Amino acid sequence: MKRKTVLSLSIFSTLFGVALAAQADEQQEGFIEGSSLNILNRNFYFNRDHRNGAVAPGGAGYSEVWAHGIIAKFESGFTQGTVGVGVDAFAMLGIKLDTGGGRNGARSSVDLLPVKSNGEARDDYSKVGGALKARAFDTVIRVGDVFPTTPVVHFGDSRLMPESFRGVTLVNSSFEGLTLQGGRLHSMSQPVSSNMRDDFVTFYAGSVDSPWVGYFGGDYTLNESVSFSAYSGRLKDVWDQYYLGTSLRYPLSETLALIGGVNYYKAVDQGSRQLGEFNNNIWSGKIGIQFGAHAVALTHQRNNGSDVFDYLRQSDSIYLDNSIQYSDFNSPKEKSWMVRYDLNMQSYGIPGLSFMTRYGRGSDADYSNANSVYMIRDAAGNPLTNQKRWERDIEAKYVVQSGSMKDLSFRIRQATTRATQFESDLDEVRLIVEYPLSVL
Repeated sequence: MKRKTVLSLSIFSTLFGVALAAQADEQQEGFIEGSSLNILNRNFYFNRDHRNGAVAPGGAGYSEVWAHGIIAKFESGFTQGTVGVGVDAFAMLGIKLDTGGGRNGARSSVDLLPVKSNGEARDDYSKVGGALKARAFDTVIRVGDVFPTTPVVHFGDSRLMPESFRGVTLVNSSFEGLTLQGGRLHSMSQPVSSNMRDDFVTFYAGSVDSPWVGYFGGDYTLNESVSFSAYSGRLKDVWDQYYLGTSLRYPLSETLALIGGVNYYKAVDQGSRQLGEFNNNIWSGKIGIQFGAHAVALTHQRNNGSDVFDYLRQSDSIYLDNSIQYSDFNSPKEKSWMVRYDLNMQSYGIPGLSFMTRYGRGSDADYSNANSVYMIRDAAGNPLTNQKRWERDIEAKYVVQSGSMKDLSFRIRQATTRATQFESDLDEVRLIVEYPLSVL
């Protein structure tokens, strides 16, 4: 194995030894009792076929990757006293199982494994990081490698390894029902990167030369039926983003409930305007019903801006109802509708088994007034107009409920998309098996 692989395994072994030693040391009660060491084994198969790309396996339009990831995370408790301190650390290892025959495709196609200069997937790669933390009253501050979860900056975890950021975060829960969060981050680490200090990358415009991203906001739970969120974020010299959202669930009986919610973003250019001038707003709304084991929801989403609504690459920093497995339905002037159905089989005597399917359709995407960064033109050089697309997703998941294999999960995700000139046609299958282990 390469040096980084050996290093990550060595650090993991050290963390494991420290955790066990700390568990036996009753003198460090606060630090120890709150400690945990969890290991997640994630086996991931990813197949993506761009139907309007190269037709043969090995061509630019086809990717097929099978890999295994081991993700170990240690989180200490806090020392006793008015100000408690602690540490979080992680070591992750990704191993290639099969990408034979040149089927890995371009790195940007699936982002499951890093690739070498010749385009072949690497045999393995690793990540090692950690953060110091301090708690005073109801406030926790972390400094180092962090995993923020807000609508404007949210780490992604849809690939073999999770995305992370490096910087400072703060979480406060002093008021009942209200959680405040803030942070300033100066680098990110993509899911396929071993480097913990990568530059910031946006999903649709690519790399930007930004020194930091900052955010602040909060979530407020009014009661069991209503919650609100409000956040602002700045990617220095790129954009300011503002988010407002609400989630609703109103029970009509023990087995029947109305569900709904609204998400709204406003994005404007900032500082030196590295991605050009823009002033966008995009929103989505949901209404649906839960009845027993079933849930049906209808959503509508609309981008009123002249440019794409962008966000950090491979992150989950897009809380829009129609941002789904492949499509975001966030093109200029695009309007989209989606219907979704969920089924929980526990009511039918099979706890742990669930199904989901959804169908979304977008229309009226218009690049006539897009800036030069987000502009898409046809072969004659004219901005694309009246663009359309649809996506259908099917998903099944089973989680083992008891026994020695408790919490072992199996998940299959299938997606089909078709579009006019501005987007790819593709068929996609993801098979994900996860086995979490609680060591401490």
